[in-house]
Amino acid sequence: DNLLPAFSEDEISDVLATNVLGVFHITGAVTPVMMRQRGGAIINISSVAGEKGGKGQTNYAASKGAINAFTRALAVELAPRKIRVNAVAPGLIDTEMSREVRELAGEQALSRILLHRYGTPAEVASVVCFLASRHGEYINGEIIHVDGGFKME
Repeated sequence: DNLLPAFSEDEISDVLATNVLGVFHITGAVTPVMMRQRGGAIINISSVAGEKGGKGQTNYAASKGAINAFTRALAVELAPRKIRVNAVAPGLIDTEMSREVRELAGEQALSRILLHRYGTPAEVASVVCFLASRHGEYINGEIIHVDGGFKME
């Protein structure tokens, strides 16, 4: 994490390559199969940062915002083929990736989450499973936040 002027070209490129180009490439690989079978579900992983942003997260927030736009546009494009496209946008989840943020922010971070706790990977996974299941068949083009109400703050 850095403020924008301190980002190197590599720091920007690496995050965009992983988060944006990675989604394009993987989706491009699976979409032809789903089009042939006339159905499927694509679930992207975004982040609350894609809508809310945060200090020192310009490159990450921009990449996740791009995933949100990609998800919505692709949902429109693939709906006639019965392919649903949604994204799950986790907030602060108790993972190694968020450890440093959680340690630095401490109680201040928890106070900004309406449920006053961090999420678990299992809570994110359960939403992904729901969207992939028959129970999520009428959901398309949505960004589902799994953030304990952080986005509402």
